[in-house]
Amino acid sequence: MKVINFFDEDNKEHWIGEIERSDWRAGAFLGRLLRSGEFFDAVGEDSRVLLLTEGDELISYCTFAEKDDIQPTDLTPWVGFVYTFPEHRGHRYAGLLFDEVVRLAKERSVGEVYLSTNHTGLYEKYGWEFMGMMDDMDGEPSRVYVRKIQQ
Repeated sequence: MKVINFFDEDNKEHWIGEIERSDWRAGAFLGRLLRSGEFFDAVGEDSRVLLLTEGDELISYCTFAEKDDIQPTDLTPWVGFVYTFPEHRGHRYAGLLFDEVVRLAKERSVGEVYLSTNHTGLYEKYGWEFMGMMDDMDGEPSRVYVRKIQQ
């Protein structure tokens, strides 16, 4: 298994198709952003889509982005679109993506990374701390987590 950056790959259509086969409407939205070329407009120019792969199979994915669904805010960067395919859940594969997020944050000298979700009890297992509630772009309350990055 390895973590790759979608934008470094030649076979982007394949990986978009893999993202779109997720049973989550946010996955379909991410696929549309990538297909239409609107991804960077939506989440910022210095953003990435991280893919945990086994050969040509997508196991899990997330974004590491300047912006996410909590807007407007000065908080940055964000981890978003976190998804693991059902057949691969329970193995802590998202942790491999978060390890890459930590590496990228250190590379950029970032002290904190943020994540918004409606899940409780999932991200704490990976070192995320509940920070508080904030409204997302639809005006819905969302749990905001922070991951402190040791430099």
